[in-house]
Amino acid sequence: MKNEGTLLNKNELEFVVFCIENLALRKNLNARDVYAALTAKNDFLNSYIIPGYSFLHTQDKEYILNDIEEALELRA
Repeated sequence: MKNEGTLLNKNELEFVVFCIENLALRKNLNARDVYAALTAKNDFLNSYIIPGYSFLHTQDKEYILNDIEEALELRA
């Protein structure tokens, strides 16, 4: 059984790195700062991105980044 927010395989890890790096590029930020922001307070990385992997990874880059940004705004 899969634990929510737990990386279980290489594909999920690569997807998380993809999201962090591309958000950093889009926002003109350092990837470390993006990672820190995604894991601070509400732990968005483990509560949204990783559990959403099965759906999100099937979408194109723009959709993924827009979805993550919109979800982050809603949680702010």
